[in-house]
Amino acid sequence: MRILLVEDDPRIASFVAKGLREQAYAVDVASNGEDALYQASINAYDLAILDVMIPAPDGFEVCRRLRHSGLRFPILMLTARDATEDRVRGLDTGADDYLTKPFEFRELLARLRALLRRSGELRPSRVQVEDLALDTAAQTAARAGKQIPLTTKEYALLEYLARNAGRVVGREEISEHVWDESFDPFTNTIEVYVNRLRRKIDESSARPLIHTRRGAGYMLGSAPPGGAAGASDPLAPGGGAGVHAQTRNEREKTKLASPAPAANPRAAGPAGKKHV
Repeated sequence: MRILLVEDDPRIASFVAKGLREQAYAVDVASNGEDALYQASINAYDLAILDVMIPAPDGFEVCRRLRHSGLRFPILMLTARDATEDRVRGLDTGADDYLTKPFEFRELLARLRALLRRSGELRPSRVQVEDLALDTAAQTAARAGKQIPLTTKEYALLEYLARNAGRVVGREEISEHVWDESFDPFTNTIEVYVNRLRRKIDESSARPLIHTRRGAGYMLGSAPPGGAAGASDPLAPGGGAGVHAQTRNEREKTKLASPAPAANPRAAGPAGKKHV
């Protein structure tokens, strides 16, 4: 999931962002209201953590403008203010929850999970796709009961594919929800990570779960119609090699089917003697 963190205190922003990234969230950080509104206008976020006391416009006004623009992702207000009037004002401007400073990080994570669960779709703590099982709380994955070692970013990508199982997900959508603003769209980073997942999840199984549809994206689940399979990805194990091998075979067949070239009249002299 991708989160917008709006916090003007560099120490708190760094601490929260680091902790969230360790929990497989992609995080963009804004230090003032104008930057927060701009980031929200160009990126797709699943949730925002919004501090009230930020350079103008303040958190209340940012929340109001976000809702006025039609954005409906959950917003958690984060502030040192503890007065009931402030909490009421924050909720009335469109916030979904309110957390006062200081706070325990595990409480912040619990509130984020609760907000994501009720953000328009059910987000179960366990995701099952065929014989692949993900525990979203522990951030672990197992196939056929065997644990799969994953890095934080590998898990984040796998969970996003699993939550969208049976649907082709494009590179742009993946980059918007799994990576943050530092992602370079001109690299093959996504392809590299998909290839890593394919090696860890599919190599030991006769039934691949990660499939590539050329020009469209990736899908997790049983083999889709139309023949989009993992081997069609040049970065998939054996994918590119299979295409090249087929091309070589076709060239060989063309050679065999072609008529033999005409003899060179200078290649031999009278009585079959060779010219030197």
